Amino acid sequence: MRLGKLLPEQLDAEQRAVYDAIAGGPRASGSAFRLVDADGGLEGPFNAMLLQPGLGGALQELGSAVRYRTAMTTRAREIAILTVARVWGSDFERYAHEAVAAVAGFRASELRALRTGDGVAFPDPADRLILDLSTALAERGDLTDDEFDAAREALGMPVLFELTTLIGYYSTLALQLRVFRVEAPASLDSGASATEDFS
Repeated sequence: MRLGKLLPEQLDAEQRAVYDAIAGGPRASGSAFRLVDADGGLEGPFNAMLLQPGLGGALQELGSAVRYRTAMTTRAREIAILTVARVWGSDFERYAHEAVAAVAGFRASELRALRTGDGVAFPDPADRLILDLSTALAERGDLTDDEFDAAREALGMPVLFELTTLIGYYSTLALQLRVFRVEAPASLDSGASATEDFS
């Protein structure tokens, strides 16, 4: 790791406000993965958000909106997030969101497929569309006219906006996780089945 954990006793008032919003906000209610380590430090991308609380606070608020205040289903959202994790090779995003997906009812075969981008495990047209759109957005950063038309017809423009925002947000986190060399914890505190090695 290139950034040590910023512990609660080290934080100024602005940093503490961001810390509290993450550790005590909607993410903390029944989180499928650990947000805070045994020493009180924030896990994953959240620790770095404390470096610049004005920007970090806005970023965590965007993440909260993406996770909890959109029309996307949990299933669609987790397919999209795990696609970003695959494209970026983000171990932490995969660790965290395989746990969320497992709690949401994803099968082990689906989680394996999301690690490789294999659409065969997703015969439902709605799932397949989200997977295909997310792959295009994460890999190419764009949609063809045909992909855009299919998205507009099936999802509607508001949800398409949500999807592009989600892909951008989790790509930003994947970049930060990579630059600061943040690894996934060795295991999930929740004991969710997502800890299984699907490879």
